[in-house]
Amino acid sequence: MSDIWPSELRVSKDRQRLAITFDDGQSFDLSAELLRVLSPSAEVQGHGPGQRVTVPGKRNVAIISMTPTGNYAVRIGFDDMHDTGIYTWTYLRELGERGAELFSAYEDELREKGMNRDTAEKPR
Repeated sequence: MSDIWPSELRVSKDRQRLAITFDDGQSFDLSAELLRVLSPSAEVQGHGPGQRVTVPGKRNVAIISMTPTGNYAVRIGFDDMHDTGIYTWTYLRELGERGAELFSAYEDELREKGMNRDTAEKPR
């Protein structure tokens, strides 16, 4: 069990952002796009090293559901029907702390693969 514990999770009215505050006072504002393209699901991460895929065309994705998973995580559903990612409190904290760096790497991957944030196509 994680020592990291959220005291509040709040989805914005436009469903484009998730604000999360942890019990140590740290707060983060995560975009739905970041959460979607870095989903911890096997669909995105694969089942082993080197299997992760780059998911394009999610600039305007929205959060449509959040379901608690035990005492350690939340399952987030998106309006593109992706809902298999289970976001642990530890992973959400990592996204908060390293989100800008991770998103920049994601944008680099898109460019390298000739994809972009606006055009939906098969992840690769």
